[in-house]
Amino acid sequence: MSDNYLTVIPVDPYWQPSKDAAGRAAAVLSGMLPDDDARRGLEAKWHDSVEVVDCGANPERISCPHCAAELTTDWWAAAVSERYDAGFPTLLGRVPCCGVEMSLNALVYDWPMGFARFRIEVPCPDRAWLTDEELASLADALGHPLRQILVHT
Repeated sequence: MSDNYLTVIPVDPYWQPSKDAAGRAAAVLSGMLPDDDARRGLEAKWHDSVEVVDCGANPERISCPHCAAELTTDWWAAAVSERYDAGFPTLLGRVPCCGVEMSLNALVYDWPMGFARFRIEVPCPDRAWLTDEELASLADALGHPLRQILVHT
């Protein structure tokens, strides 16, 4: 059986909020969910180091924001593994298509993905993407810009 998760992460992968700010944002997100069943697993999570927040079974394409070339999943997996093994001290790397150095977090993910030390996650949210207005409201509550990831496992 497959599940969906609605996850929001800070745009800056290394940034973490205070517990109070996370609580405010979680309360705002809770109000955006359709019912108590959807709210049942909503959780704010802090991590000691950066983690990959992928989209599960949804990824379709990863491309370079500089030249728009499609990057292979093998290149991406190797780049992530190399940084993971070092504890993610940086996400910077040189893309093979045009040689530009950039953050892995800045790549264009068709089905959004990202990297984070903090996330708010909702299993089985019983809804699709947050609207731009909802995401902005959540970012205001947290005190930091956010990106959303819809995970399908």
